Amino acid sequence: MTTASVLPETVDPAQTQVVESALLGGRVRLLQPARGYRAGMDAALLAAAVAARPGQRIFEAGCGAGAVLMQVAARCPGLILTGLERDPAAAALARRNADLNGVQGQTTVITGDVATGYGNLDLPLCDWAVSNPPFFDDETALRAPSPGKRGAWIADDGLVAWTDILLSSVKDGGRILMIHRADRLADILGLLNEKAGSFAILPVQPFADQPAKRVLIKAVKRGKAPLVLRPALVLHDRSGAKHTVEAEAILRGEADLIV
Repeated sequence: MTTASVLPETVDPAQTQVVESALLGGRVRLLQPARGYRAGMDAALLAAAVAARPGQRIFEAGCGAGAVLMQVAARCPGLILTGLERDPAAAALARRNADLNGVQGQTTVITGDVATGYGNLDLPLCDWAVSNPPFFDDETALRAPSPGKRGAWIADDGLVAWTDILLSSVKDGGRILMIHRADRLADILGLLNEKAGSFAILPVQPFADQPAKRVLIKAVKRGKAPLVLRPALVLHDRSGAKHTVEAEAILRGEADLIV
């Protein structure tokens, strides 16, 4: 595994305590901070929607501890994985997780900020670029998050920096995949539309009778096909089960998510 940095590698000892989670029915072992932000449903859905082939390159902007990359590696063996993460503690965990899951030889984790831009990372263009960007770019829009969660919730450079790095990281015909708040859909489409098209949108609803709170957005760089609106994924029903049958199959790695 290659280690690289475009930011100073300083790790706060308070952030080094970790817990281990089992994902995809135990196929993935993931070390995450004992305190602070931990990846969950959004990361699982994003990874489930990647339909990459062996030998392809995938780039994740804001990879955190590697939850998406490790699940993608388990679902799509033989990929070349690159993650960019500005938090040195999270980047260090992502490297440990690559070791833990036996994909260190195909994984590069770079400590750096999305605002740096892809061109400054000295990396080849990719086939897929994915991201679960911070959901807010205005700290007054929500109660101040704890320091350990701030980086995951607040996009200091706004959505523009995130869409820019995704667009610049893929070759023509490459896929861009994001998960975000449903109420930011129009903003994201507007930002991606300059260099991408062939949009596919998958709403994610908490219940069948409630509006979508998340959307998965797939775009093709230089794509020209009409926009496709997929049937919604419903996460819960009123049966008392934790998830719907469809959602549970996706979370366990027994089914893919088509976007």
